Amino acid sequence: VDPRRVYVRDPAETKHACVEVGRPGGTPVGPSGERFAWYCCTLKGGRENSDVDVVQLVKAMEALGAGEVLLNCIDRDGQGNGYELELIQQVKAACSLPVIASSGAGRPDHFEEALSPRDSERGGGGADAALAAGIFHRREVPICDVKAHLAEKTSIPVRR
Repeated sequence: VDPRRVYVRDPAETKHACVEVGRPGGTPVGPSGERFAWYCCTLKGGRENSDVDVVQLVKAMEALGAGEVLLNCIDRDGQGNGYELELIQQVKAACSLPVIASSGAGRPDHFEEALSPRDSERGGGGADAALAAGIFHRREVPICDVKAHLAEKTSIPVRR
């Protein structure tokens, strides 16, 4: 699933499931100060938008028998500012499939944020797994540092 944000001033402006944005440390407000967004599922590697939101898509995926959701966020991809927690939370609330968070990791604590439960002290995303590629390929963060951070500072299970 490869969504991107579509900002709106008021959720009543759209038929799509919206999240609130602009909380400290979270997804930024829109370019014109919009405080809500919905996640538009994209086609052709993110080059085309659809009129399907992420909630509609993951519900359909679950009904068709998908085993998990690999959840990318085009807006976070390659940024290194952390995962899109509001998106992860929305998808986790919409379906019972395991969710693998992707896009945005830049530091070991970003994995903690994505994997921690929403109701935890840190207010995490609640993802079942998290992945990253660029930070490891470019050797910005060693994999062993992420595993050590999770093993030593959290109760999140980690393969060693």
